[in-house]
Amino acid sequence: MTWGAGIRSGISVVLVAMIASSVGFFGGCKVRSNESNTPSYSKLIGKWLRPDGGYVLDIKSVDVAGVMIAAYFNPNPIHVAKAQASRDNTDTKVFIELRDVNYPGATYTLTYQAELDQLVGLYYQPIAGQTYEIAFVREKP
Repeated sequence: MTWGAGIRSGISVVLVAMIASSVGFFGGCKVRSNESNTPSYSKLIGKWLRPDGGYVLDIKSVDVAGVMIAAYFNPNPIHVAKAQASRDNTDTKVFIELRDVNYPGATYTLTYQAELDQLVGLYYQPIAGQTYEIAFVREKP
């Protein structure tokens, strides 16, 4: 072995050691998920009353993707075709679409107001072609 080969061999050993320690260092690091970016929709779960007519929105569950299991009553059950929660900056939004007799695509577009524990927004009634400002308050158990 020549003097140059020894240096190359030594450099190779140092490079292998550096790579191995880097892999060990970075391989041991865990990436934390930023849970504050994961929407929490649990505050939406419950029965909500629209005081101006006695309509009830019953949100039974909401998954992390915002898909909701919900029921709507006036006072009889009305078919809920779509129920979705979403985030818009710091706002929690709720969209409900009703498809039933006298409800051919009626929609609620709501925002959760934490300070009042209310869902407020718009109700679109397609038969009348009207949009109304409404609010739902949480029913107390």
